[in-house]
Amino acid sequence: MIRMTLALALALVGVSFLAATATAQTSPTESPAVNTLRIATFNVSLYGKRQGQIRERLSRRDDLQAERVASIVQTIRPDVLLINELDHEPDAAPARLLAENYFAVAQNTADGKLSPVVFPYVYSAPSNTGIDSTLDLNNDGQLGSGNDAWGFGNYPGQYAMTVYSRFPIDTASIRSFQKLRWKDLPGAIRPVDPNTGQSYYDDATWSKLRLSSKNHIDVPILVGDTVIHVLASHPTPPVFDGPEDRNGARNHDEIEFWNHYLSDDDTADTWLIDDDGRAGPLDADASFVVMGDLNADPIDGSGRREAIIRLLNHPRTRDVQQNKTADFGRNGLMRVDFVLPSKDLHVIDSGVFWPTGDAPQSTWIKASDHRLVWIDVKR
Repeated sequence: MIRMTLALALALVGVSFLAATATAQTSPTESPAVNTLRIATFNVSLYGKRQGQIRERLSRRDDLQAERVASIVQTIRPDVLLINELDHEPDAAPARLLAENYFAVAQNTADGKLSPVVFPYVYSAPSNTGIDSTLDLNNDGQLGSGNDAWGFGNYPGQYAMTVYSRFPIDTASIRSFQKLRWKDLPGAIRPVDPNTGQSYYDDATWSKLRLSSKNHIDVPILVGDTVIHVLASHPTPPVFDGPEDRNGARNHDEIEFWNHYLSDDDTADTWLIDDDGRAGPLDADASFVVMGDLNADPIDGSGRREAIIRLLNHPRTRDVQQNKTADFGRNGLMRVDFVLPSKDLHVIDSGVFWPTGDAPQSTWIKASDHRLVWIDVKR
């Protein structure tokens, strides 16, 4: 078998993807055992002010934020990693460069160097962010702003997500729901202006709106004879809107999508259709992890909690990590980042990378207001 260099492997992959009071846990510093699969999610806030800026930053090996992100990843050493808020470009360059120039390069610490982490398999997911809808979605009488994109963004691909894996990705079976219309979700919450009692979006706009502010993806990972589906998304924050609560409604329904995707829905074939035309929910016997920054705390915050509570208590999911995962300053600590495994997976450990203030690694978490969340699954 021919051994490819990391650069070549990632280049080939890139081409294929053209188309609070609780005490947060500090993660272990040792690598997971050989019979363990470590799965993690991390919102790294690697987005720019303009298109191409993140590609430029990651093309060098001296970006402090990326170095801190890589130090955390090299400490936790996940086998499967979802990164939220990393720019998507058609050639997957930002995703590839983060892997090549940071994850695969030993980062310096006070105690020496960390060991590189090589992810031969990468899927940079297309995103609705920054794609102009040509509609006036925020009803300000103007067109073309970031608020008028299918998902808020100042340029296409901003705030996107990438799946990194040490194990092969079944690229032919990836499902993307980027274009699924919001109105097609059963029970969709159509925002209403409380001052007028009228729908915030007129019929023409509501008929076209997309559900996902970024994307909803199902990425099958081939771990030996087992297939584990990474079910990833990054719903819009339930804020930055008005009394109509359009973002709160959308956040709820973006999470509610997964409740439908995991359930036996007799009507699913009529509406749950991916971007390639394949219909229906996840197979009833499939193993999976629901992952990502869901922007919904089941206890705190101003969002609509019903959907996230249903997801945490879904008959097919197991809620194994209940610590806070983000520090939003004056808004406090919240649990918004999740790795929810299916009940058939044997979870043996979990944690949140959140060093105490006097730990040498405490400077690394300045990279993002979110923390890396992980679980260990027995293989």
